[in-house]
Parts: sequence; structure tokens; C-alpha cells
Amino acid sequence: MVKNLVEKIQQLKREKQAIILAHNYQRPEIQDIADFVGDSLELSLCATQTKAKIIVFCGVDFMAETAAILNPDKKVLIPDKNALCPMAAMLPAELVQLYRKKYPDARIVLYINTLAAAKADSDAVCTSANSAEIVNRMNSGTVLFGPDWNLAQYVKGYTNKRVQPIPELGFCPVHILFNKEAILALKKRYPDAEVMAHPECPPEILKVADFVGSTSKMYKHALVSNAKKFIVATEIGLIHKMRKERPDATFIPAYEEAICAPMKLHTLEKVYLSLKHERYVVRVPRKVAASARKAVEVMLGTRETLA
Repeated sequence: MVKNLVEKIQQLKREKQAIILAHNYQRPEIQDIADFVGDSLELSLCATQTKAKIIVFCGVDFMAETAAILNPDKKVLIPDKNALCPMAAMLPAELVQLYRKKYPDARIVLYINTLAAAKADSDAVCTSANSAEIVNRMNSGTVLFGPDWNLAQYVKGYTNKRVQPIPELGFCPVHILFNKEAILALKKRYPDAEVMAHPECPPEILKVADFVGSTSKMYKHALVSNAKKFIVATEIGLIHKMRKERPDATFIPAYEEAICAPMKLHTLEKVYLSLKHERYVVRVPRKVAASARKAVEVMLGTRETLA
């Protein structure tokens, strides 16, 4: 049945000139049928380069919105419209506007894990992979950074600017699950293993990690590292991709239940139905999209940083 469903999806892709993009946290079977699997930055870049008429985005809401913003001439579909990022919801546009008034001389850099309306009120967007770089490109001494408090603390270690988290305690529900003592226990059990952690993890987790980076950076590090064992502190979906490319290595979840439920809402059946009926179309109001696009283009380097 699964094989038949995959064949139907592939046929629809050809007929409709569609492409499937999947985040590293997607179910293994979704990653396996995707034309490209990557992190937020990679998917943003891929969305700008595809010639497909339809983009099926297997990720959460803010990711599909970004694809729609960068591809106004393409139809962007999300297989399950309930794939909503909890962290993105922690920083609505109204709150960004309030912080803008409170800190009128500061620049605002928002993590790509924000909704389009919030991005529209920012000066630049960043990902975990380039967060420090984008903050350092801002010309203000104070940078408002949101919505992830842990990522803001990580950025502080790579800049002389004052980084003010907005909101004060935004977080990823998955990355706050990791426990320092549990990771140290795994390290004791596997003394030759490298600990890799996502910068959305709490600071105490990053301190015991051998490597800190975005999902893409962790994946690339695993390909070149001489280690044969890795303890992985991020959503478990990334491990599928790494195991496929490094069958000689052992990848150990830092926490077996580190699962992003919204990411896992997409299934093969939903991808098929999304393609067949061209549902659910991701729409961003034109004015919001235009403003948000400017902030995204600062990140991508296609628009100059504010001077």
C-alpha cells in the first residue's frame, strides 16, 4: 500500500510539475519521497531556486509561509494545515510592534521560526545557522532578538552587541526537554561518542556538547567527523537522515521522546491528497508578504543590510 501511494505521489508530481520540500524533522517516509530535505535556511534557498509550479512544503506553518513569500508566482501547499509551530505563536506581530516602540533605536532580528506578520515588522530574519552573523550585520548597539530565548543566549556569545530577547521567555517545546544529567549519563555509557546539540537547547546543554549547530550543520559534521558514535540533542527526525548517510556510525537520541508533534502531522496520504486536490494553499496577504520578504532578503544577502 505504501509503495502504491509513493508511486501515485511521484506520478502527480510529474503531472503537476511539483516539488516536495521536507524539513529534517519530518517522518522518515516523508523525507524519503522529498526532492530536498534540509533545515530552514536550506529550504528557504531551495524555495527561491525551484522552477516547479507547485511546492508541497512538509514543515510547519512559518516555513511554508516563507516559501510562499519568496515564490509569489508559485502555488505553495502544506499537507496538514494544523502543522503550527508553538514557538512562532509566542511572538505575534502585535508584540513585535510593542517592543519596537519600547526600543526605538534598536534593530529587530527575528528567527525564521516566526509567522509572516511578525517578520513583516522586523529588520532582518535569521536561522539558527546564521543567527550571530545576521545580528552582527545590524548597525545598532542593541538588537531585539526573538522568539527563542535559548538561541538569543547562544548569539550573545558571538557578538559585542546587546541582545534583548523578545519575548522574555520564548522557547521551543522540543529543545527544552533535554536534560544535562541524562546526556552526561549517556556520555559515560558511550565515552567515545560526540555530543551534538542544537542552539535552541538550554545553555547548560550546549556547555556539555562537543558540537553545536543547526540541523544542517550537525548533519554535515556527522559526515566528516572521525567519530563512530553520536549523541544527538535535537528532534529525533534528523537521525533518520544521518543514519542513511553514515550507516557505519551509531546515532543515539539524547532523549527518545524529543518529538515535534506538529512536524509529524504530515503523512504520505496527506501529501498525496494535498497534491491531488491542491490543498491546503498557503496564502500571505500581499502587504505583509512584501514587508516580510525584505527582511528575508536581508538574510539571504539579496538586499543590503540597513545602514
